[in-house]
Amino acid sequence: MLAIILMLLVVIVIVQNHEAMSTMVKFKFNLLFINYASSSTSLYFIVTIAFLFGVLVTGFYGIIERFRLKRDIKALVSASREKDKELNSLRNLPITSDDVSPGQTDTTEEE
Repeated sequence: MLAIILMLLVVIVIVQNHEAMSTMVKFKFNLLFINYASSSTSLYFIVTIAFLFGVLVTGFYGIIERFRLKRDIKALVSASREKDKELNSLRNLPITSDDVSPGQTDTTEEE
């Protein structure tokens, strides 16, 4: 639903600004030893290229982020499996009958 509303707004902006967006522009780049002028292009073309460039940059960022998150998930799953194995091995230990009182936990002598 949000995409439909966004596309409707884009169509309204294009229709209302058709004359301005059809304007032909030339880009110039002048330095001491370099003089460059592009051919005339419409603002529609420039806006479309800028939009597609933004989509590509965002897409690459999303792909990189997805791979990073997949790597993090694999590391966490591996750590979880190791901890489950350790927990299962501790569950299988025999129960001892030696009771330890709270005062007996630290048996080192102070100097």
